[in-house]
Amino acid sequence: MNAIAPHVAETDRLRLAPGVMLRNDRRRDQWMLMAPERLLVLDEMALAIVRACVGPEIADVAAGIDRLTVEYDAPRTEIAADVLEMLTDLRNKGYVVT
Repeated sequence: MNAIAPHVAETDRLRLAPGVMLRNDRRRDQWMLMAPERLLVLDEMALAIVRACVGPEIADVAAGIDRLTVEYDAPRTEIAADVLEMLTDLRNKGYVVT
């Protein structure tokens, strides 16, 4: 039986999972996360979250949330809730790891 993984926390440092790449399909004008035998097309907001919160150069998820809060001029609590939910989903699907 699989246990439900805990939510991603603001203190987590995330990176793309092994074998996952962020790629731009210029013909279709779409960004996607490509993994072996699967891919996930990212909308504009998902791409912004991945760029702000995932990668070795990112201090932690909180830094990405702070960046998005300024960029979108939105309440931090709302941004944080959406970001943490999406990153938890990406982690649970195997696209990102801590």
